Amino acid sequence: MTLFSVSVQLLSDLSVELPAAVRQQRLVELLSDHFGCGAVALLSLDAEADVLRPEAIVGLSSDTLGRRFALAQHPRLAAILRRSDVTRFPHDSPLPDPYDGLLAERPDEPLRVHDCMGIALEVEGRPWGVLTLDALTTGSFDDDAQHQLTQLLPLLQAVVRVGHLEAALRAAAQSVGAPLPGVRDTAPDRGLLGDSDAMQLLLHELAVVAETDMPVLLLGETGVGKELLAQQLHALSRRSALPLVHVNCAALPEALAEGELYGHLRGAFPGALQDRLGRVEAADGGTLLLEEVGELPLAAQVRLLRTLQNAEAQRLGEATPRSVDVRVIATTNRSLRELVQTGAFRADLYHRLSVYPIQIPPLRERGRDVLLLAGRLLETNRARLGLRSLRLSTEAKQALRRYRWPGNVRELEQVLGRAALKAVSRGASRTEIVTLGVELLDLDEAPSDIGAQAAPVPVQAKGVGSLRARVEACQRAALTQAMAAHGGRWAAAARALGVDASNLQKLARRLNWEPPQR
Repeated sequence: MTLFSVSVQLLSDLSVELPAAVRQQRLVELLSDHFGCGAVALLSLDAEADVLRPEAIVGLSSDTLGRRFALAQHPRLAAILRRSDVTRFPHDSPLPDPYDGLLAERPDEPLRVHDCMGIALEVEGRPWGVLTLDALTTGSFDDDAQHQLTQLLPLLQAVVRVGHLEAALRAAAQSVGAPLPGVRDTAPDRGLLGDSDAMQLLLHELAVVAETDMPVLLLGETGVGKELLAQQLHALSRRSALPLVHVNCAALPEALAEGELYGHLRGAFPGALQDRLGRVEAADGGTLLLEEVGELPLAAQVRLLRTLQNAEAQRLGEATPRSVDVRVIATTNRSLRELVQTGAFRADLYHRLSVYPIQIPPLRERGRDVLLLAGRLLETNRARLGLRSLRLSTEAKQALRRYRWPGNVRELEQVLGRAALKAVSRGASRTEIVTLGVELLDLDEAPSDIGAQAAPVPVQAKGVGSLRARVEACQRAALTQAMAAHGGRWAAAARALGVDASNLQKLARRLNWEPPQR
């Protein structure tokens, strides 16, 4: 493929309406084909956190998309971002490569990158991120390759600029309640990772309701990330510059709950030696987060109902209530309807809190999201333990995918943190690529759970399930064959199958299908 044909293809993609994620994925696949390299990654800069976030990859393990590369810990990426022209690192560079051990080719071998080059990208004169290209063959990126990448820079920046403009249009559309079709919502990166349809729908719903001041009730199992979602709601709201005040209702003793929420005047009760501000007043103008609201004592429920109805708070010992402007977000892992029926929760308060209930999907219903989250947690543990590289074996990835995760994301965090510590304690070198095998994960899964997730439906089964199983088996076989024939490149495989690349990736996610490893 010539430089001219690459430029024509990039211009062609810019001239048609495509989701930003699809356009960026086509970009990295096109560059991978042109330069004949092992991996290409497009990473955006989160300037506030000083990290680079992968937006599109080819040739790297799927969990790479979930990782966050701190510039302070990855000197190669920091060096690329600082320069305005192409930066090349030879095979004997002393700087560690952030992708060591993450190449999709031969995933269970500790492969190191041998040649690397990258270039910084800007939008509106400000740093946007970087593009990196990596190869296993020494000398892959000679002077001609570097020159070609420099020539392509205006088109590369045009691709990310179009995505930037789409984000601005989306923000404008959301301000009037009209989301743009086919364009994903963006939000501050607060650990909320997910490419599944369920998670994307949830994030869009959060972005819409965040613009209002109505109470929100977040429902979900333990460990699904209710607190993170509440923080996201506050960050996206018009109250984001004002306080987000947390109240753990399960930790409030019944005798102290009202005083903790509403404060007191001096002398209101024995031991009240001075006036004290309550949590509700502390949240005035901002957001009050009531975690595990189902545990709130009944006496405090009465006062909270008055706050929601009349926008007022009254300290203990005070005769006159004070006006407050508070947006309430409540979370619970219990059924408030059942608590209402048993008399443990007030019905009128339940209806006030559940003006907009949001059900958060458990991790087991989010498909490949578990690998994105695993990537984030692996990078966190790598930095915490001072390791060169930390990754999962193929069998470990498969085990994570089929496990039921009763503790959800919190359990995943504990499992991977424990496995990384075990690897180090058993002699893993901090200067080598550390691979976590399935034996280190200690997943407490019953055989029935494994079978329910991993075993295919027999094609001889009678009824509708048999037809579905046959169709899905054919789809998986076609995906495997096409991806293997085209080196794992989505765009090329999609062209061979006569479908759009984005639709092919959606089909793969629905089938829980992983790209073949070579």
